[in-house]
Amino acid sequence: MVEIERDLDTRGLNCPLPILKTKKTMREMGSGGVLRVTSSDPSSVKDFEAFCDQSGNELIDSSQEGHDFIFVIKKH
Repeated sequence: MVEIERDLDTRGLNCPLPILKTKKTMREMGSGGVLRVTSSDPSSVKDFEAFCDQSGNELIDSSQEGHDFIFVIKKH
């Protein structure tokens, strides 16, 4: 089980705001920190995959709960 350091709720926001808020939050975290992001934007699935590929952060988990998309990201 991964310990979540911070939670970020971006429900109601559309691209690119969930990614921008995630970047800002991750800058405040130390290396190895784990962030859980909740989004309601269906395009966020591809956006977060691309964000992690480009930034070098690790997308530990991606899931959907109802209309919400949950991403667990470990900072490099």
